[in-house]
Parts: sequence; structure tokens; C-alpha cells
Amino acid sequence: MIPRIALDAMSGDHGVSVIIPAAINVLKEIDDVQLLLVGDETVLEQALGQQPPSILQRLSIVHASQVVAMDEVPSSTLRNKKDSSMRVAINLVKEGRADACVSAGNTGALMAMARYVLKTLPGIDRPAIIAALPTITGYPVHMLDLGANVDSTPEHLFEFAVMGSVLTSAVGNLSNPRVGLLNIGQEEIKGNDKVKETARLLSETNIINYIGFVEGDDIFKGTVDVVVCDGFVGNVSLKTTEGVAKMISHHVKQSFNRNLFTRLVGLVALPVLQKLREKIDPRRYNGASLLGLRGIVVKSHGSADIFSFSCAIKEAIVEVRKNVPAQISSQLAELLSERRHVG
Repeated sequence: MIPRIALDAMSGDHGVSVIIPAAINVLKEIDDVQLLLVGDETVLEQALGQQPPSILQRLSIVHASQVVAMDEVPSSTLRNKKDSSMRVAINLVKEGRADACVSAGNTGALMAMARYVLKTLPGIDRPAIIAALPTITGYPVHMLDLGANVDSTPEHLFEFAVMGSVLTSAVGNLSNPRVGLLNIGQEEIKGNDKVKETARLLSETNIINYIGFVEGDDIFKGTVDVVVCDGFVGNVSLKTTEGVAKMISHHVKQSFNRNLFTRLVGLVALPVLQKLREKIDPRRYNGASLLGLRGIVVKSHGSADIFSFSCAIKEAIVEVRKNVPAQISSQLAELLSERRHVG
């Protein structure tokens, strides 16, 4: 099976200036993939320029006359942007012309459109946003929900745990990923009623490898493979992490640029710093998945550069190859059977 990925080519802060070079890089690196560029045909053809036949034969343009702005209200885009590059890209997945969609656009609009067009899988009430984060062990941890649902019930969190476990098992080649529930402490008495009830539900199933509560500082230790929380907590945690990383980077640069001596020290330390950057470079982890839909949709960071958008495309390719929605459906069917048997 050759993955066919629809790219919302007009999306994000940089649009075609990033997405087209990223698409070409992926096609050069991966032989058995086809990409569909969705957007204004004239703009895309001009930005594409002259490309060798080996690229053009695996790249096609699908015209869309509208663009979803980053600050548009999701409900408005559903009504008024039916021919937007975002909506058309999602439609291609619905119609079977593409196996996945990748967009760097408005997160709320993308979630609203994807849920409206593709619908949720049987047994899933709400989709969730999941993304990989680096850890000290070198193996990523997947965290969800990162902002799709700011108010979730214990049942929703339970569904997130199942979906997160399936995706992590598929893309990370883990047979039994460790699933932890984010809390203010590891003791059973800690947390609010929602977290405690979710813990009870997770403890009663053998479908996933639930290891109990984890705290915020456990996320990056590598002692857990999937961290589950509601979208409010997840989004705040993610943005806090990004802010801390920027602060550390700022102070490191400032310290090395203080005087001639510190610049020389920085020059000596440059190979170590570059190696460190490679390990924790957030661009490598770009590509958050909208889990729980009847199709694969990957959200790239709006400010993604060429390298990071390429990573988002590759995330979609892996999920297509692993057939993640089908695996989630199978796991949910097994879970429902388990519950009926217990009942």
C-alpha cells in the first residue's frame, strides 16, 4: 500500500513557502508515498516551480479557493469555508482519495471540520489531540489530550487512555506501553473525583497496561509511555514546557555571548550543544494526531519550518502504514466485549 497524504498547503504561518519544500524533501527521502497539495492552484504551481519527473509523478495539486485564517472561529469556518484548503484536504480522506490529512492551520477549525466530516469511531465520544515529547531515556512519551477537550469526564479520559495506548504501541513498536494518569501526586488519596474515578476505570481493565498516577515531573523521565489528562491540563503543560525550553535556550545563548572568554568556551562546547539540541529538538516531535476519528488527521505547529513540517508528514505516513484507526476500533471492540463479560 502506497500512503497518499493530503497536505493543507495554504495553512500555518508560512504556507506554501514551508509546506512545498517540506513535501519535496519527503518525496526525495521516501520512495513509496504520494502527496496531494491542496490550495490555490495558481499559487501552488508557481511555488512548486520546476521539479524532476520523479517528484512530479508522485505529487498532485487539488484546487481549493478559500483559506482558513489562524484566528477564525471554528463554527464560522464550518459554515463559510467549505472550499477551504483545510476542508478539501479532509474531504479527500473522507472520499478515500487520501489516506491522511496534514495541516498547520487553526487547531479549533481543524478539529471541528475533521469531526464533522469524518465522524468519530464507534465507541468514541470525543476525539483527542496526542503528541510525542522527548524524555531523558531517548524514547518519546505520548501525551493526550493536549487541548481538544477542556472539560472531560472519567469515561472520556478512559477512552483517551485506550487510544493513546494503541497509537503508542503502533508508532513506537511497543507491545505493552505503560499508561499513566497525570495527577498532583502518586498516592491513591491524591487528586479530584474525576481523576480518582478514571483511575478506578483504568484499574478494572486488562486491555491496557495502566501503571497508576504520574506527576508532572514524570513526563520526561521515560518511566511512562503514555500520559493521560484532560485538554485543559494537557495544553497548559505543553505550553509551559515550550516556555521553559525557550527560557533555557535564551539564557544559554546570553551566557555564552557575555564576553570574549565565554564565546571561546561556547565554541569549545559547540559539538556538545549541537548533540543536545538534536536530542531535544522540538521540531523532531512536530505532528500531533487527532485521535478517535474515522480517518487520520495530523496537526502541525503553525510556526513549523521545513524540517518540522516534514516530520508531521512522516508521522501521518507511519499512522497510515500502521492503520491506527482500525487498531483503535479493534481495541475498543475488545474492550466492549470485556465489559459485557464482566457485567
